[in-house]
Amino acid sequence: MAKVVDIAYKSVTAALGLATIIFGANLTINIYRGISWHYAQKEHKDPPAESQH
Repeated sequence: MAKVVDIAYKSVTAALGLATIIFGANLTINIYRGISWHYAQKEHKDPPAESQH
């Protein structure tokens, strides 16, 4: 019985470690994409229109 519990514990621990790595990578990618999007929006703004007299 102890061996089954040990294997279950190791499996859960490994799954949680893998999920942590995946979520951490996903967060990093989303932050990068957000910053890239922010700067892309900043570059595409139209210059201020000159006043017509």
